[in-house]
Amino acid sequence: MSGPELDSSVPLIAVAKTVRTRGLRGELVADLLTDFPERFDGLEQVIAVGPNGERLPLELENHWFQEKRIILKFAGYDSIDQAKQLIGFEVTVPEDDCVELEEDEFFDWELEGCLVKTMDGTEVGRVQEVMRTGGVALLVIKGADDREVLVPLAEDICVEIDIAAQHIRIDPPEGLLEM
Repeated sequence: MSGPELDSSVPLIAVAKTVRTRGLRGELVADLLTDFPERFDGLEQVIAVGPNGERLPLELENHWFQEKRIILKFAGYDSIDQAKQLIGFEVTVPEDDCVELEEDEFFDWELEGCLVKTMDGTEVGRVQEVMRTGGVALLVIKGADDREVLVPLAEDICVEIDIAAQHIRIDPPEGLLEM
């Protein structure tokens, strides 16, 4: 893989993050960052993004799942020392290659940066991240006063999500925004 994907202006989607080596043959243990682990089947090329933002094209030679993690083997990385060079890298694919979602489903990265307002138009803040705890997704919203508000990503609370306009309208239960 070379060319446009290595251009820093091309948006990428992180699907895993390498955390340590495994074995003697250059294998890496990675945390899954995708809700679609099956996307690794048939995936041959990825872009590793280092902590400093460098992009490195890699050929995925093999992969398998171990508990809630994935083991990755990249072509040309055949020893522990070679694999160590990739620890802390995000394994990404171009945004254009992301999994198709249903109409009312969204990727976490699509929600980040959205402006959140209540039904009456009161600005709550912008989504900083989506936090997942025990099967519940929470929008972490940072208000103008730098206060963080946690809002469940539930249909009865997040009543309108417009990704194109970067806008979320919420109908919070009484007291939610004061927590």
